Amino acid sequence: MAGAGMAIAVLTSGGDAQGMNAAVRAVTRMGIYVGAKVFLIYEGYEGLVEGGDNIKQANWLSVSNIIQLGGTVIGSARCKAFTTRAGRLRAARNLVEHGITNLCVIGGDGSLTGADIFRSEWGGLLEELVRDGQISEEVAQENCRLNIVGLVGSIDNDFCGTDMTIGTDSALHRIMEVIDAITTTAQSHQRTFVLEVMGRHCGYLALVSGLASGADWLFIPESPPEDGWEDLMCERLGETRSRGSRLNIIIIAEGAIDRSGKPISSNYVKDLVVQRLGFDTRVTVLGHVQRGGTPSAFDRVLSSKMGMEAVMALLEATPDTPACVVSLSGNQSVRLPLMECVQVTKDVQKAMDEKRFEEAIQLRGRSFENNWNIYKLLAHQKPAQEKSPFSLAILNVGAPAAGMNAAVRSAVRIGICQGHTVYVVSDGFEGLSKGQIREVGWHDVAGWLGRGGSMLGTKRTLPKTCMEKIVENVRKFNIQGLLVIGGFEAYEGVLQLVEARGQYEELCIIMCVIPATISNNVPGTDFSLGSDTAVNAAMESCDRIKQSASGTKRRVFIVETMGGYCGYLSTVTGIAVGADAAYVYEDPFTIHDLKANVEHLTDKMKTDIQRGLVLRNEKCHEHYTTEFLYNLYSSEGKGIFDCRINVLGHLQQGGAPTPFDRNYGTKLGVKAVLWMSEKLQEVYRKGRVFANSGDSACVIGLRKKVVAFSPVTELKKVTDFEHRLPQEQWWLNLRLMLKMLANYQISLTEYISGKMEHVTRRTLSIEKGF
Repeated sequence: MAGAGMAIAVLTSGGDAQGMNAAVRAVTRMGIYVGAKVFLIYEGYEGLVEGGDNIKQANWLSVSNIIQLGGTVIGSARCKAFTTRAGRLRAARNLVEHGITNLCVIGGDGSLTGADIFRSEWGGLLEELVRDGQISEEVAQENCRLNIVGLVGSIDNDFCGTDMTIGTDSALHRIMEVIDAITTTAQSHQRTFVLEVMGRHCGYLALVSGLASGADWLFIPESPPEDGWEDLMCERLGETRSRGSRLNIIIIAEGAIDRSGKPISSNYVKDLVVQRLGFDTRVTVLGHVQRGGTPSAFDRVLSSKMGMEAVMALLEATPDTPACVVSLSGNQSVRLPLMECVQVTKDVQKAMDEKRFEEAIQLRGRSFENNWNIYKLLAHQKPAQEKSPFSLAILNVGAPAAGMNAAVRSAVRIGICQGHTVYVVSDGFEGLSKGQIREVGWHDVAGWLGRGGSMLGTKRTLPKTCMEKIVENVRKFNIQGLLVIGGFEAYEGVLQLVEARGQYEELCIIMCVIPATISNNVPGTDFSLGSDTAVNAAMESCDRIKQSASGTKRRVFIVETMGGYCGYLSTVTGIAVGADAAYVYEDPFTIHDLKANVEHLTDKMKTDIQRGLVLRNEKCHEHYTTEFLYNLYSSEGKGIFDCRINVLGHLQQGGAPTPFDRNYGTKLGVKAVLWMSEKLQEVYRKGRVFANSGDSACVIGLRKKVVAFSPVTELKKVTDFEHRLPQEQWWLNLRLMLKMLANYQISLTEYISGKMEHVTRRTLSIEKGF
């Protein structure tokens, strides 16, 4: 009850963004959980100024069943009055009437700057209210300090210092859905499409969707094309067609400009292509579609984490702490001084206005710069400087996972850029032993980015069953680098190859594993490729199941997810859909816990929300199977609720990759091959490669904030091979949030608060993993 006696108000302001509801829900529930009063302010700052019915106290159920809705249920409005001192005076009076001295603002940089001004004037506004006799001296004393915390909700990710803003990932989902749909019709008619996406001052959406769709040309405000770009663009588009492509995709941010600062419109680009090349060309302006639709899993989890952290920041605020923004850095919550972020955001705009474009890109942060460089590297084939003596082979191992093809595509293309001979292997290690190996060129992997599953084909076979034949083919094709994209088997397989080096000198080559599995159970990385797509697939199914349960009343669904022994899928899906419980192997549970869960649901059925959703990871307990849980819940809930089982099964493996997995796969493919090239140079002596050290066989992965390479022999020490799991997993601390949001009384002593970090040009230049 650390927040007893506190009053917190939440408002959403500025343009809406998917995920705002998840944030409102998390702030409300966390506030109530710590014992504070929570008020919802309807219609943004307008409601704050108008007061009256626009400010309502919330209870636990006020924010039920909103996590899956796009937009903001408490409304948002642009407010002229709040930009004047008179308007802010009325707003102060309305807050004081309710005893509210903590304000959580969810919005863009304009809304957050407004909140900071309000905070700095607070003392003066109260003095004025006392002078006018609107409030007493005592009331002014009681409410003498206003604490502000901001959550950035903006689909174009234009706020500096934060990795991802609320709504960005969902907007990318909408854009990729449109691009995938347009690609099929463009191919049928051999058309060129010019797609205009949102981003008046920030090219993030255009850039990431260009990278994730392999667009032919890209216009972003931060980096206008060189003069004479018209000729170059038309030449490139013609070239792609002459190499057999049936379509061209051009992506343009609405704020695109040329070197002299003159806007470039989508229609200008269209007319250019029609006049110069005579291609059938269409323009599609995506507009407000990008703001709509259901929030993606990433946005729901991000908003929930940020909402919880926002309440902690308000609890811990002192008169000296600056107004802060809660953000995510890698997968850790952080707090950033609001005005430092706003300042850098303004610096970017200033750099663009003054045509210092290189600097604008650097100020956007390291990951923006990386995206831009990788896009330029992969979009068009540049002849290699010289043919290299090395040959690489790429294979997929384990079960199919979305994003595998994106990684293969970028690895093949970077390998060719470096002058290597690149082979692909069908059907994993088994294909390697049977000699199903073929050389590939740049255009053989065109169009692979958006394809789900594995185009190369994958098998679970481990090398120890066919070691001799594998060695024979490595020798025959003179393979010096092996890139294995796959799940736990890929890691285990490479470990077996390394351990066989003593026997076979041919295996003294460079090896790298890109973890790709929906289970997210490979050591050496926080996220494996494909897990984001799987969580989204499971979440969409659970949203529908919840809807069905709401209709029938008093029904509890028990949903079984995949993941082997790893509970990542069920935990993250549980947070994204607001599940009542998620049973996983890593968080042991007993019959007492099950009993408590049943009682919890029985209590819940007495309220207005008469539905329940319980997730169970497929191997969470040897004896408490899905069937057992169903029988237990059915008999204990008899007469109060009825039960149904849903096994999600392989639909979690399928589907087109999410924007995150396309982007992540692309980046991992690039980084892995660059690392392999560097290692090959190091161990190349007298015309041959001999690599025997531990660091010549690594797993590439995202750890906290950075892309790291971990030797498989080191990872062996931190792996539980029986259950195919890393011994320590970062996401277990998310389970506290899952339980708190489902209204369980738990202790938050284990909760790790975000640290205050500063935002400067130096911090922006640090390599972030995404």
